[in-house]
Amino acid sequence: MPDEHALQEEQRKMRLLKTLVDLTTAILYQGNLSTTEAIQLISNTKKAVLTLFPGKEYTYDLIYKPRFERILNERLERN
Repeated sequence: MPDEHALQEEQRKMRLLKTLVDLTTAILYQGNLSTTEAIQLISNTKKAVLTLFPGKEYTYDLIYKPRFERILNERLERN
């Protein structure tokens, strides 16, 4: 069974992950970013997520990449 400290650290990292993804999503939807800036934001978010969870690129690509791509495509369709 994991110790209490490890469990708290994992919960902290999960809260930070949720905040990063929610903030990125909000900025992509509401921000007046150029396509280049939006792509850079997504790239920076991915780097931050992989810093929190090294070796989880497959999981990121499976869960978050499609979400960000969909938002980016919606932005491009509006312009």
